[in-house]
Amino acid sequence: MDKYRIRSASGWTMFVVGVLAFRLGLLGLLRPEAVLSLLGFTVLDRASRVTGDYTLVFVIAASMASFNIGVYYVLAAVNDMKQFFVWTVPFRVVTFVVFTITVLTHLDPTRFIFVGAWEGLGASATNLALYFDRLQSSSVASSKAVTSKASRRKK
Repeated sequence: MDKYRIRSASGWTMFVVGVLAFRLGLLGLLRPEAVLSLLGFTVLDRASRVTGDYTLVFVIAASMASFNIGVYYVLAAVNDMKQFFVWTVPFRVVTFVVFTITVLTHLDPTRFIFVGAWEGLGASATNLALYFDRLQSSSVASSKAVTSKASRRKK
């Protein structure tokens, strides 16, 4: 089981975001109205929805995406797939930019700024953790080189 453990700061950022995305996705699949309520929208009874109202379909589709992304992030974290972590950062920044722009242009409600902020903060945390992971690995590599050089001199 030691094979499947989180080995880095960047892995922890991915794991935490993955668990949260998975849980939010699962909630939306089981109770899409709960996600609407969590986002601050007025929740209508299913019976009172008019023909052509696809709000719940959209919430369920977005929840399925969140569920899957959560699983991908957790699997990547426990397998220490740093290249995957790196790939997520720019796309999470794009999500931040898109949601921020849609809020500023009044296409999305103001509270959606938190969706953008969540992605921006998550991308920043992962990027910073990747930076520290690189520093730590280069420091470990240089200390191994010094130790190896010292042990050769003793011989």
